[in-house]
Amino acid sequence: MPKLKTHSGTKDRVQITKNGKVRIRHSYSNHFLQKKTGARKRKLAGLETLGATNGKIIKLRMGA
Repeated sequence: MPKLKTHSGTKDRVQITKNGKVRIRHSYSNHFLQKKTGARKRKLAGLETLGATNGKIIKLRMGA
């Protein structure tokens, strides 16, 4: 069976940690920032860890 290729769109948007967790950027943090409060924008600033179900799908797309 041939090796799986890495999905290039996923590769640019996702990080897989050493322990195998999948980290992505928060949604809703790109535009319409004027109406969002400062506290809300600060919460959206960091990375988000995906759950097990979605993480499994992402890992398959990454070829891992």
